[in-house]
Amino acid sequence: MTASAQLGGELSFATVSQFLQRSDELLDGGVLDMSQVTRADSAGLALLLELTRRQRKKGSPLKLVGTHEKIVRLAEFFGLDEVLNFEPAAAAATSATEA
Repeated sequence: MTASAQLGGELSFATVSQFLQRSDELLDGGVLDMSQVTRADSAGLALLLELTRRQRKKGSPLKLVGTHEKIVRLAEFFGLDEVLNFEPAAAAATSATEA
């Protein structure tokens, strides 16, 4: 497994297309470091669902590490915390050292 890819800034309707265009790069290691994401809306959650779907199609789960609590709570509100694989930030360091 390679080091985690990093998402940053806002995951919103205005930015999701940019991230989707980079989906192959973002999914390369199967781990997304979310620690630099400042905000997410429903379009941002849809992006995470799509990336999760694409990674599962490759045969492995997508790990979302270092996600801010507000984003996790938003996912919980929509019942997506069972689908999205949120992990503690320490998992990013472990995944990177396993590379």
